[in-house]
Amino acid sequence: MVLVTSPIKTTTNEAVADMAQLATEALRVQARGGAVQSLYERGLTWVSFRPMPDLACGIDFDIRKLPGLGLLSGTAQGVRHEHMYEDVQDGNDDFSLHMNLSGLSIVAGQGRELTLRDGEAMLLRYSESRTITRPGPVYHRIVRLPRALLAPLAHNIDDAVLRPIPRGTGALDLLANYVGALIHDPAIAKPDMRQLIIAQLCDLVVVTLRATRDAVAAAEGRGIRAARLSAVKTDIEKHVAESDLTPAAVARRQRISDSYIRKLFEGEGTSFSEFVLSRRLVRAHRMLTDPRSAGRSISSIAFDAGFGDLSYFNRTFKRFYSTAPSEIRAAIARENV
Repeated sequence: MVLVTSPIKTTTNEAVADMAQLATEALRVQARGGAVQSLYERGLTWVSFRPMPDLACGIDFDIRKLPGLGLLSGTAQGVRHEHMYEDVQDGNDDFSLHMNLSGLSIVAGQGRELTLRDGEAMLLRYSESRTITRPGPVYHRIVRLPRALLAPLAHNIDDAVLRPIPRGTGALDLLANYVGALIHDPAIAKPDMRQLIIAQLCDLVVVTLRATRDAVAAAEGRGIRAARLSAVKTDIEKHVAESDLTPAAVARRQRISDSYIRKLFEGEGTSFSEFVLSRRLVRAHRMLTDPRSAGRSISSIAFDAGFGDLSYFNRTFKRFYSTAPSEIRAAIARENV
């Protein structure tokens, strides 16, 4: 069975044709056994899938296909991904960077066979046939970008194709995390925002490939900062309720300096403390309006959102939402009468 899920609806085989050409929102694609073979024909994937004999076979990934950009994140096992000679005759010259987060992937092309292990990556091009075999479970991410955007940034980029990129190389971890964060980001559907994000991704790929010194310097100023900021914000969201959430604490986890974190937020016209405060207020508002929290006191909610002082919480909440927490609570109670 093939199951395709969008944020709007769930469908099976007969209804996927409308989604085939462009997935401006992320699609969840799941298939088992022989059903994986229908995905490419239906336009849901970029390459063909074939089940491997006598092995458990299945895929489960999120994919997003946009103008000038493709993103994929998820798992595959017991499958062979095939991009054969007949598939490369359409003039497509995109590149894709395959990031093998965990598991074993065997890549064959140009008369060679190479193995990607945990944390490694490889640049591939769609103008060339290849196969990727994944006998066991593999968790991977892919970013697909046009040659026209990548080639000017990287000297002799074709020389980097089918060369394993070791784990920890350049911005590889940062790139993998950024791709994961973008999969469900609604902002990427806006053309102007997408152009900026594509430029940032190109920069990160260039740094990961260890391109020319000038290109790396330019990329440091754009793509890496954006990806770093995304990683820092994700870290803050994860620890927002903790009382010791400081630039120094985040810097230790992200392995960067706290002064760099401050500069990242300054580049957005805000500060670390202002961002943390806004996320804590949003968290508190969410709990105040949640019927499951109706029996909790406002002070309990404030402390769970990361505030250590109730009067400060009340004051900043009213300034942020133009209404007091008690008024929010009273309005919710009236609605539920």
